[in-house]
Order: sequence, then structure tokens, then C-alpha cells
Amino acid sequence: MSGGGPENPEQPVAKGGDLTQIQIIWRRFRRHRAAMISLVLLALITAFAFLGPLVWQWGHTVNSDIPSNAGPSWDHPFGTTKQGNDVFAQTMRGAQQSLKVAFTVAVLSTVVGATWGAVAGYYRGRVDAIMMRIADIFLIIPLIVAVASINGNVRGGATWYAVALIMCLFSWATIARVVRGVVLSLREQEFIEAARAAGAKASRIIFRHLLPNAAGPIIVAATLLIAVAVLTEAGLSFIGFGIQPPDISLGKMVEGARTAAFTRPWLFYPPGVLIVLICLTINFIGDGLRDALDPRQTMVRR
Repeated sequence: MSGGGPENPEQPVAKGGDLTQIQIIWRRFRRHRAAMISLVLLALITAFAFLGPLVWQWGHTVNSDIPSNAGPSWDHPFGTTKQGNDVFAQTMRGAQQSLKVAFTVAVLSTVVGATWGAVAGYYRGRVDAIMMRIADIFLIIPLIVAVASINGNVRGGATWYAVALIMCLFSWATIARVVRGVVLSLREQEFIEAARAAGAKASRIIFRHLLPNAAGPIIVAATLLIAVAVLTEAGLSFIGFGIQPPDISLGKMVEGARTAAFTRPWLFYPPGVLIVLICLTINFIGDGLRDALDPRQTMVRR
């Protein structure tokens, strides 16, 4: 094979003139500097949250060997609380629980919302009207109010998975709206007409043709939903309706240190800054994915 191009023009290659679709998307994403930096930073935060507790000696719960109300030191980089908690360990645990909630909400809401929106958009008519009116009901209910009302009646306090499941119940409708709009335009294109003419069932058309071709908007919406879930969980924990002790979350840590922002800043700023960093990185990654997956960008700048 010569260096000028492939012998078989129909076969994409990694080097040379033509690139595969995944390679094109990755190249576009890499050119978004803020998104790449955010991706690395989010990976570091995730490693800090999930791998850090495996090597850090102090637990996130009260420990009699830890001095109470101490400032940052070599043994306790973020200081300690009045109750004898290591704030560094609490921050790792809080980030872990907040990310668990966020990723669970994003995955489950995306699966439910994308399927709901694709079915509604494909069938249109009365089916679409009924399904979208149901989605509208969930859209008009304030998320924090709804989740707080349900969490307030959970016996023994809400765990991270209870918070995540309840948030999923009220988060899928937004993605359903996005996917429905995309499917309404896709269903009239020639490849869908060809699939119908070949005798493909509706389920096959939806899951093998429509949803894969709507992957771009779905991925972007799911990515941004992670940031929304982090902020919602933090807000719920701050007002006392999120994850409850003895467990911890970033929002719960901020709520517990709200009066110590200036007197003992090591209690307030680590979880607060981490919440901001997670949301900023997610939003920049979402921007990068949106640009990379934009079908109107048909050429890669070299």
C-alpha cells in the first residue's frame, strides 16, 4: 500500500487521507483544549474519590485517635472537625457518594428518557401526544421540591442510591424531549424508509437505527445531566434532605461548615471547591462533545 492512500477506497484507515468516524470525533474533541483539560481533571477527581480511600489511613467517620478541631497538618491535610473527623477523608468519601449519585442519575435517566422519546417520536400521533403529556407532568414539577418531599419520608434517612433513584424519577423527561425532537427528523430520512420497506420491525428501527443516529445529542444531554445531579444532590444535602449521617456527601459537608467559612476555612472550602470543579469540568466536557459530535462539521482541520 502506498503512502498516498488506501488501495481499497471503501476501507477507512487510521493514517492517510480518510479517518473513521470515531477518529474524526476524537480529533475534534482533542482540539477543544478546555474539554481535554477538564477530562483529565475529572479523571483525577474520580481517582481521588474512589481510589483515595484505599490508601488513606483515616476513615470518614469519627475516630478517637484524631485530634478534634485541628487545622491542616501533614497527618490531616484538610484539618479535622470538632467531632474528630478527618476532613481529607470526608472529602474523598463525599466526592465518591456525590459522583455515585450523579453517574447513576445520568445513566438511568438517559436510558429511560432516550427510549421514551424515541418511541414517542417514531409513532407520533396519539401515542406521541400521550407520552409527551406524561413527560410534561414530570418536567413542570420542581426537581428539588419533589425529591426533598419524598426523601423526607424515607425511614432511617436517605442513602445515596435512594437519592439517585428518586432524582431519576424526575430527570428523564428532559432527555426524552431532546430525543423525541431528533427522532422526528430522523424518521423521515431515506435509511428509515428503506428499513421499513425491508420489513424491519418498529423495535429494530428504534434501537438499531434511530437511537444510534441520535447518539450525539443523547451523549451531550447525559453529560450535562451529571453536573445537574451533582448540584441537585448538594442542594438537597445542604437543606437536610439528601444523604444522611453516618454517611456523608459534599453538600452535607458544606452544610455542616456553613458557619465556619472564615473562622475554619479548611472545613468549608475543600468540599465547596470540589463541587465547583466537578460541575465546571462536566460542562466543558459537554461543550467539547457537542462540538465534536456536530454532524455539520464534516471536515477535520489539519
